[in-house]
Amino acid sequence: MKIKSLASLCAIATIGMVSCQSENGKSKTESSSSVDSVASVKLVADSFQKEIDGKKTGLYTLKNKHNAQAIFTNYGGRLISLLVPDKDKKLVDVVVGFKSAGDYEKSTEPYFGATIGRFGNRIAKGKFTLEGKQYQLFTNNGQNTLHGGKKGFQYVVWDAKQINENTIQFDYLSKDGDENFPGNLKVSVTYTLTDDNELKMDYQATTDKTTVLNLTNHAFFNLNGEGSGDVLNHSVKIFADEYTPVDSTLIPTGKIDKVKNTPFDFTTANTIGARINDKNEQLTFGKGYDHNYALNKTKGMGMYQAASVKGDKTGITMDVYTQEPGLQFYSGNFMQSKNTFKGGSKDDFRTAFCMETQHFPDSPNQPAFPSTVLKPGQVYKTSSIYKFSN
Repeated sequence: MKIKSLASLCAIATIGMVSCQSENGKSKTESSSSVDSVASVKLVADSFQKEIDGKKTGLYTLKNKHNAQAIFTNYGGRLISLLVPDKDKKLVDVVVGFKSAGDYEKSTEPYFGATIGRFGNRIAKGKFTLEGKQYQLFTNNGQNTLHGGKKGFQYVVWDAKQINENTIQFDYLSKDGDENFPGNLKVSVTYTLTDDNELKMDYQATTDKTTVLNLTNHAFFNLNGEGSGDVLNHSVKIFADEYTPVDSTLIPTGKIDKVKNTPFDFTTANTIGARINDKNEQLTFGKGYDHNYALNKTKGMGMYQAASVKGDKTGITMDVYTQEPGLQFYSGNFMQSKNTFKGGSKDDFRTAFCMETQHFPDSPNQPAFPSTVLKPGQVYKTSSIYKFSN
């Protein structure tokens, strides 16, 4: 997270016809390019046109010159689908998601593809103190607060502005006291699908009261394609020599431990499944990998390189770059086959993984961790990239 002074400062279905919302909120209809390799996935704009909390939801598609596509809804600022070429130049949907706004509303897993806030990850017992005042948040993850509380940003309808074929901007005003966080917080998140097959995420926010902030995206990936089975044979490299161990409720203990000689060592590429069932207290607590890595600041793309993941069947590689100090690696351990994805498959155990760029969990209560405090007159700015190649 970079903070600077203010003073210095068509929707497209893969088959058929759909509508897309323009900047003025009116819809227009256009036909999609034909993509035979993803013909099984069909998104219908009408299925995403609802009114939630008095605001309209819709479907939006970004495209680049390679016919890669990133499809979003402004309900939760969600990434629904991401179509990128595999080793045979066929487009593969590497993000799991649903085929209607209603499916997202009723899902037992609320975070699929969502823009997360105000605070990504966990805050211990939902409590923190700022400028001598203690704040008590809603606890929605056992005794802790997860991803912003009872009604985090995944449940709000963002104002959407599709800037061009490659770029969409989501804006939201989180009012003072929202989920008991202080300050009127103005948030803007811009997603860009570049012609280099990168999905770039630019976050910006300001507040009128001192607050804490930790924004991220919670896309669930399967680089072999949605519905292709588990992700245990995906190869993972994480550019971190240390991680933050947790207690039984997944709150960091405050220590920053070395990954060497542990199942958390991905400094050289290894499959997700190679050690996930090892006898290890941390793996037991997370039911697998659900841990924050302290990035070692390896330079890449003008940022830090965070991770590199490769699908064993498609040959698709996802490289993660960020300006954030941490990365949450989650191996889909709480997926329970209770929801049906857009292609008809279930959200089965470990059939997707997450790489969430972030500040460390529970930072407001951990003075040794990088600060997540945002003050009036400052601008929160941070960027991350998922880059795809084959």
